[in-house]
Amino acid sequence: MWLLIVLFLLVVWAVGTYRYLFGVASPFSLESVRPPEPREFDQKKRDKVIKQGFSVDKVPQDLDVIVIGSGIGGLTAGATLAKAGKKVLVLEQHEQAGGCCHTYTEKGFEFDVGLHYIGQVHENSLLRIAFDQITEGQLEFQKLNQHFDTIHIGLEEDKREYTIFSGKNEMKTHLLKQFPAEEEAIETFFKIMKISAKKTHYLATLKLIPQWIALFLLKSGIANLVSPVFRLSGTCATDFMNTLTKNKDLQIIFSYFFYGVPPKESSILINALLLHHYKRGAYYPKGGASEIAFHIIRTIQKYGGNCLVRAPVSQILVNEKGAAYGVKVRKGQEDVEVHAPVVVSNCGVFNTFQKLLPPEVRDKQDVQTRVNSMKHGRGSILVFSGFDGTEEELDLVSTNIWLFKNNDMDKSMEEFFALSKEEAPENIPMMFITVPSAKDPEAKLRHPGKSCMTILTMVKYEWFEEWKDTTVRKRGDDYYDYKMRFAKNLFDWACTLFPKIKDKLVFQDVATPLTNMHYLGSQRGAMYSSEHNLERFYAEAVARNRCSTPIENLYISGQDVFSCGIAGALHGGLLCASSVLDHIVYIDLLLLKKKLKRRKARELAQMSKKKLH
Repeated sequence: MWLLIVLFLLVVWAVGTYRYLFGVASPFSLESVRPPEPREFDQKKRDKVIKQGFSVDKVPQDLDVIVIGSGIGGLTAGATLAKAGKKVLVLEQHEQAGGCCHTYTEKGFEFDVGLHYIGQVHENSLLRIAFDQITEGQLEFQKLNQHFDTIHIGLEEDKREYTIFSGKNEMKTHLLKQFPAEEEAIETFFKIMKISAKKTHYLATLKLIPQWIALFLLKSGIANLVSPVFRLSGTCATDFMNTLTKNKDLQIIFSYFFYGVPPKESSILINALLLHHYKRGAYYPKGGASEIAFHIIRTIQKYGGNCLVRAPVSQILVNEKGAAYGVKVRKGQEDVEVHAPVVVSNCGVFNTFQKLLPPEVRDKQDVQTRVNSMKHGRGSILVFSGFDGTEEELDLVSTNIWLFKNNDMDKSMEEFFALSKEEAPENIPMMFITVPSAKDPEAKLRHPGKSCMTILTMVKYEWFEEWKDTTVRKRGDDYYDYKMRFAKNLFDWACTLFPKIKDKLVFQDVATPLTNMHYLGSQRGAMYSSEHNLERFYAEAVARNRCSTPIENLYISGQDVFSCGIAGALHGGLLCASSVLDHIVYIDLLLLKKKLKRRKARELAQMSKKKLH
């Protein structure tokens, strides 16, 4: 009798698993990818795609999915679901779609807001295949110089400069040349990078299998027997680096991608993944970051959906049974209801659960538990500077610059964030410089004779909180003077590296956490959404932080699902689409990758034959 029951359960499990993996038709295909069309330079035509304003008559009939927020996570989920046969509507509160992938043009200068460079988009990589599918082959990337990052540690005569190279073998080799006495530490860190890159999909799997199974595998210790990635995910970066080396400069190299938390509060796995991300090259989208949203939206439209801007969602509609069935969109002084059986929120955990749910729903214990599992991320300040002159005339480079006043990142960040509002602008410990006009080869065509630079550093929201109830561009002289103190110190620091820019500055704009809240809708101005602290990446926390929510038919996408950045948010979108479809779309991508590799092998074989003849 027991044997029959066990056999029956095995059959049910096998059938269910097969259906989950293969029971839904793949949304992806090689046939949907076509050669890139000529770049669209006509701004009016582009605006019809990325700046199409909300009105009821533009809402497609018989919607299947509403996506709140047009960042890369929401657009990825939307395009994947659209290709799976769902009619999708993406709603964006800003006047332009794209989230952190949008660009803005002012006084003839074009600035990227959140995308500064991206890795892992080399030929036939999983991320490149994903981009090709959701844009149907229309997004092109420019490979940047092999020397893609420079790191400065210290000031004036005490300054040390280190360079980071891409390349499967060159990255490590070049680092060993700069730290010849640290071979063992570098070899060990690169092994961790390899494990992190090859086994991170195990962590993603925790979000896709039933939660009770994921927790059982973790609590029983079985998961740790399968791979060390589950332990690494919850390992403190500083503690791990201290076991590798006492060289503080090298420790900076292992964790120089600052995203709001110091190394002592971050995961070694995430830091290793960030460096590995550029191992096969750093890239920039041809035509600028706005090309991403432009082409993904056209994919959504092709399959009957749409993306509408100036469409602030004021509430997620939840019925008496506790299921989401649509949203309210603010249109003038009225709320317009838009209904769909599935709602995907790409505006972050805090906005979703604390602002958009009805009060009686947001106060429920399971909703509060989900909110309490996250912390608010740090805000940021960005200085956008425009110059009269080409990159050659101003000695600007496509290589990104990371600057640190000293080599103790933990202490620097702790002391900086402990400062008072008045002390902070004159004591900035680190910053990042990027020159988007030097990265995009087509920038010279769109904006000849001009160059632009973006400078970024992390700040506390509380330093700007007193102006939170003021209106953008009308926050008063005190606010302007305060943010310009940050801007002056950051720009003066940049001028020590690029002295020619000082006299050629003709435009400057400064974005604070309040600016990010207004334009990006980010909670407390956090561009990387919820805090990427160590507790978030404990394996059990990863398993619990999934796209499904306590509200039936409501799903979460974007950076809060897995990790920060363009690639992290995109994977959040793929994970979300997998949850909505009840089908792992990563398997479809991997099958495509195998087909592409076979096709490449045949092409190489044919070329070899031609050479012989």
